[in-house]
Amino acid sequence: MILKKNRFTKLHWYWTRLRTMNPSEIQFRITSLFRNQYEKRFKTGYTSTAKIKSFPTPILFQTKQKYNFNTSEYSIFGTKLNIEKPINWHQDITNGGVFPMRFSRSINTRTEEHGIVKVVWEVNRLQFLTNICLQYQQTKDEAYLDQFVQIIRSWKAANPYLLGVNWYSNIEISLRIITWFLCWEILQVNDLSKNNDSFRIFVEQDWIPLIHLHAVYAHTHPSKFSSSNNHLIAEAAGLFIASTYWDFPESKIWIKESKAILEREIILQHSKNGINKEEASEYIQFITDFFLISMIVGERKGQLFSDEYKNRLYQIFNYISNLMTIKGEVPYYGDDDDGHTLKLKRSTDCSNFQSLLISGTILFQDGYLKSKTGQFDLKNEILFGQKGQDIFDSVKPAPDNKSKIYKDEGHLILKKIEAEKEIYLHIDTAPLGYLSIAAHGHADALSFFLYLDGFPFIIDTGTYTYHSEPEWRGYFKGTLAHNTIRIDGLDQARNGGPCLWSQHYESKLIECTENNDFTYVKATHTGYDSIGVQHIRSYFFDKIKNEIKIVDEFITTKNSEHEYEIPFHLHPNIKVTNPTDQRLILQHPQCNRQLEIQLDPIYFPQFIRGSTQPILGWNSPSFLQKEPTTTIYTKLIKQGSFTITTLLKIVDR
Repeated sequence: MILKKNRFTKLHWYWTRLRTMNPSEIQFRITSLFRNQYEKRFKTGYTSTAKIKSFPTPILFQTKQKYNFNTSEYSIFGTKLNIEKPINWHQDITNGGVFPMRFSRSINTRTEEHGIVKVVWEVNRLQFLTNICLQYQQTKDEAYLDQFVQIIRSWKAANPYLLGVNWYSNIEISLRIITWFLCWEILQVNDLSKNNDSFRIFVEQDWIPLIHLHAVYAHTHPSKFSSSNNHLIAEAAGLFIASTYWDFPESKIWIKESKAILEREIILQHSKNGINKEEASEYIQFITDFFLISMIVGERKGQLFSDEYKNRLYQIFNYISNLMTIKGEVPYYGDDDDGHTLKLKRSTDCSNFQSLLISGTILFQDGYLKSKTGQFDLKNEILFGQKGQDIFDSVKPAPDNKSKIYKDEGHLILKKIEAEKEIYLHIDTAPLGYLSIAAHGHADALSFFLYLDGFPFIIDTGTYTYHSEPEWRGYFKGTLAHNTIRIDGLDQARNGGPCLWSQHYESKLIECTENNDFTYVKATHTGYDSIGVQHIRSYFFDKIKNEIKIVDEFITTKNSEHEYEIPFHLHPNIKVTNPTDQRLILQHPQCNRQLEIQLDPIYFPQFIRGSTQPILGWNSPSFLQKEPTTTIYTKLIKQGSFTITTLLKIVDR
């Protein structure tokens, strides 16, 4: 019975996925199937014998600060990986499942049949190797170099070309390339190999051919059509860095192709204001690093990027700064899987979003970008060296406390900042996501989240999982998990699979007025047109009274009866008291202000925390992690058109 269900689910996913494709993509997919059969028969286990004329000289910088980098334990989504013991490169360390050693593209990665593939891939990104290399450079202890060599050889032996799940996804191949580039730089392989024959032999016979094999894969398996989102960016970045840094026989061709993709995709996948179209805020730091590191490598190896590329990168940095709260936090919207392009971080370093703004400050000498940064961090020390720190130190912060209204993109970031106090309200009137599958977008039209003085009060609940536990995946990306309104138990968009929306809604910003005294926003979406209901929501942010009035209007076409679910998802640290059913007080233990919610008289709220039947009252602070939180929840059954009003008041405690 379970086998039949899995088979039906798989066939349903393929049918739904097929419906998102145009004829050109269908032809491409068919061609890919024939390529897979060819590779399975003739390329499985292929080994590269590539050589390079000379080892590249360093283009990055060494850290001058002494620091003990952990080389024993590494966290994979909250589970400890002991890297001093032999690693099973195909095992899901969270549940013990093991992926089979067969042709990579024939392995099922979309269910938990063998385990959670994201866990396996996170281990195989090998990003813990940078700590081993840094520790070697700090101590010159040969044990760390031996550990590095042993891990590379172990990985190579356990992962013959195209065999096993670690040759399934091109983005994983490219992330390993970037990790190895950083390791090569930190180890200063050019000098090290001159005085260490055994290491030179390892580089020539094991490491270089393995890097070349990864570049071959990156070049021959690009993401195209509806899959050409962040994956394509990653693949182009990995191939560009490999071919620019190491002089392989194919490097000239690879450089031209990968650089053209990066130049094109930074424009296609971002608005003119630098907003990423995948509608996933945490992915911004992941994607921006690909563009940043590619540009740095290119410029230092004589492959300059265009002014248009640099200008769009500057706009991305600006959006990151605008999206940050007063405490430097970037709130969630859309998917998050804790992915990082590289891992170069001490425990005292700032977040990667702030690290990117440090890079932006150095590149563009912009005081506004610096106003949201932390202290100069390890990543930027290695990317830019002492000269970069001198530039960073010379730039004076220039804060900008104004709201940022992105009408075309649908991200309305409303702020009132006085001294160290901030009211931060983000309103979402954006599209569902990018391309036909909108893989990483959430069904969150007209939703909002609210931070006071940098502390989260009403939040986006996060992601939790992708391909495991489909009920939880459906909840966290669905409408009920967001601060908007679900009607008749339906998401605003049609869910076609874990990273697939088969039917999108359109959002429309009807009106937006912004001045020093107030902001007024009115918007709607088409998500419930099929059941004859239009949801119109307006926000009135009174900056004088510190009040936000939310008005929800429902227009039915046939005077029909419908079920309306209205949630407000609170951060787990928020304490709720309710003097009356319609008046609630929300307090954060570290915030000197509180939020009072005056509900419409039609509300009779429930306080739901950690429910599993149905799933409600949860927060996911990071990938594969979830925790109970309080959701203020009301269900209404109403006939015909009606309006409800909610008032949020920010007051001192």
